[in-house]
Amino acid sequence: MSTRPLRIAGLLALALLLTACADTGGGAGGSPAEPSSPAGDDATVVLQVSEVGGFTTPAMLAARVPSATLYADGRLITDGPVIAIWPAPALPNLQVHRLGDGGVRDLVDRAIAAGVTETGDLGTPPVADVTSTRFTIRTGGETVTREVYALGMGAGPRGELDPGITEEQAAARARLSELAEALRDPVAALGADRVSGPEPYQPEAVAAVVSPYVEVDPPQAELPWPGPALPGEPIAPGTTCVTATGEQAQAVLRAAAEGNAATPWVGEDGSRWSVVLRPLLPHESGCADLTDR
Repeated sequence: MSTRPLRIAGLLALALLLTACADTGGGAGGSPAEPSSPAGDDATVVLQVSEVGGFTTPAMLAARVPSATLYADGRLITDGPVIAIWPAPALPNLQVHRLGDGGVRDLVDRAIAAGVTETGDLGTPPVADVTSTRFTIRTGGETVTREVYALGMGAGPRGELDPGITEEQAAARARLSELAEALRDPVAALGADRVSGPEPYQPEAVAAVVSPYVEVDPPQAELPWPGPALPGEPIAPGTTCVTATGEQAQAVLRAAAEGNAATPWVGEDGSRWSVVLRPLLPHESGCADLTDR
């Protein structure tokens, strides 16, 4: 069945959404993005790429950060380079760009051309326990998602097809892979004259995904937990969550600079917890936003 009517409908709806937000998008060479509030009219997600599923702990599954989130006002929040040390830093390296000169519309057009609104079979590679890449595009009041299992598989460097993938499916996967890369590197995709930043993302709220602490080797120094009382509300087996806002959020962010991903956080009653810190994005408000993984 032809996907042309769906593409046209998506473009028309997106045109209405983007026109409504055009005054807030900024021009070429606009100022770097400012710290953003957890919600508001400027926090409309237009396009997002995230990893879902896969074999990992419930805490890591809940705290996973989308690789790219594009807002209608021109902000693009991405996960930046990760330092290769253990234990890893306590906070993910989130970066925010500001797109100008039609950059939002350009990336949305690329997403539709890449097949995000299509529904064709993308194949199922014979590998287990890897993630699916979820592409989400919002067209007016409607949200369309497309998931690709093991997106990195398709065709090899010499054009040889991976098992379980047809030539047509490999080509479709390649277009989606290119889109994901463009969203993670907007300067390369759009040009430096159309993108300002990146700047470190400064969240106003932080979710703490909590589980009982398990000792590591070498042992890590304890830190007192400065946020809401642990362990919080259950969100998965053996996993709970609390949300720090306002002054507590800033205290958690300051304390995170002294700790790492393996730090034992100590509650007021002396209990020790493993805490995965997840900065909330502008359109998110709390732990409930982390459970659809």
